Amino acid sequence: MKSNEELLIIAKEASNNSYSPYSQFPVGACALYESGNTYSGCNVENSSYGLTLCAERNAMSNAVANGEKSKLIKIAIFSPKSSLCFPCGACRQWIQEFSQGYNTEIILEDNNGNIQIFNINDLLPHSFTLM
Repeated sequence: MKSNEELLIIAKEASNNSYSPYSQFPVGACALYESGNTYSGCNVENSSYGLTLCAERNAMSNAVANGEKSKLIKIAIFSPKSSLCFPCGACRQWIQEFSQGYNTEIILEDNNGNIQIFNINDLLPHSFTLM
């Protein structure tokens, strides 16, 4: 399994591929699944702003496209323009969905390079569910 530091390195590399001509706010993410597989993603903006895809959802979509079926156990998120780049509400719901009941860790980095870890159940305590 990759370390938190390795996940952040992959997220940082992914942020370099961001398509963010409108916000100028590049974001990268790296999702780690229980299988040990990792998937990266970056934000992809659109002139119709509601169609923009966040880095986190891009990484999880990449996992689905590659046939990943196990639980999402960690996701690292990075933006060179933000300290502690928290996931938006939509991404929190996606993270909760792909956690499959596991309290997924959100790995972030502050401006000093310090890693901070949050849990999805703390960031989204009452998520929507069909159950």
